[in-house]
Amino acid sequence: MTEDLAAAENRDLANFARLLGVRMPEKWPPPLNDADSMQWAWSHTRNHRGGDGFGMWYVVLPVGSGAGCGIGGGDGNRGDERDMGERLVIGTCGFRGMPSDDGTVETGYSVFEEHQGKGYGTELVRALVDWAFADARVARIIGETFPDMTPSRRILEKNGFALRGEASEPGAVRYELTRAEWGAGRR
Repeated sequence: MTEDLAAAENRDLANFARLLGVRMPEKWPPPLNDADSMQWAWSHTRNHRGGDGFGMWYVVLPVGSGAGCGIGGGDGNRGDERDMGERLVIGTCGFRGMPSDDGTVETGYSVFEEHQGKGYGTELVRALVDWAFADARVARIIGETFPDMTPSRRILEKNGFALRGEASEPGAVRYELTRAEWGAGRR
């Protein structure tokens, strides 16, 4: 996410769509996102202008190409510029800030309901995990969800996360994946 994208997302969705090169869904933002989370992402982007990548990303689906989803807009790069047909933003994903002193980052993701159950959430969390662990500062990744959100829990479990207890938000649960567990699962 660039500062220009974050500003447009908060102020002018038509400009946001133009900058990202996508068709917008009828409603925005995706589930479990709100004005506060959009403001946080914008603030994080302003405070980390170097493009650290530990903020939010947009999930973009090239419609009609048969390709999987892509994570775009993290650095302002649309990726492969070949003719991919129409592009549709189907959600957001990313991290809740830089790695902490103990090497922890928190991941989050949200995909519009009509695109759930197709493997996109699992695919994008896998990409986020691989990206985060490519950074030597990251020792573990946590993800928080609610016990009744079975699809969200399954996404984390399919990517090697284990239930570790209560989360920071009342009623939520915390999943965790350490670098060692990730490395062992790749063998």
